[in-house]
Amino acid sequence: MAGAAPLGSRLRADARRNSEQIRAAAIGAFRGQGLTAPLEEVAKAAGVSKATIFNRFGGRIGLIEAVIEEIVASELFAVIDRARSLDDDGERIAYYLTAIRDLQYRRPAFNDVLLQTYPHSRQLMEICRVGSEANEEFIAAARASGALRPEFTADDLHALVVDSALALKYGNRPARDDYDRRTTYLLDGIRGRTSAAGGR
Repeated sequence: MAGAAPLGSRLRADARRNSEQIRAAAIGAFRGQGLTAPLEEVAKAAGVSKATIFNRFGGRIGLIEAVIEEIVASELFAVIDRARSLDDDGERIAYYLTAIRDLQYRRPAFNDVLLQTYPHSRQLMEICRVGSEANEEFIAAARASGALRPEFTADDLHALVVDSALALKYGNRPARDDYDRRTTYLLDGIRGRTSAAGGR
């Protein structure tokens, strides 16, 4: 038939379309349910079989790594960059912790990253490494300036966000107002004398 595309071209176009549909479905599922969302649901939303996901992406980890930039990494790295742009140590740590807890509430996939649900994913472990370095950087600066209590450490911050991740993933989800109020309590509890005096 004149003008018909070669069979190989049509197959490649179908493969690209399938991959795009799977990516879009995965972004929706992982944003809504976290990285443990059933692949059967992703396949159904994409209009393909589960086997097609494995053929195109090699399985769950490959699919996660194909979309994690849109789901978690871009927002987290933007938070870190914004925090680094703030000159005041107290303002920086308040913004950073509030923004991290906001991500935890809005993005279930972020909690899966924090909990290292898929430790064999190099990309997820790299996100954890970048986040850990930012924690240490911001906590050290805030302690040195007196914006944080001197005994509060980066390990303490890590433990707090992991505890929150576990509660959000496996516990009853609190109302947003209650969650934000607890963020305020947390910040009040870790502020150093300099920040506390400035807030009076």
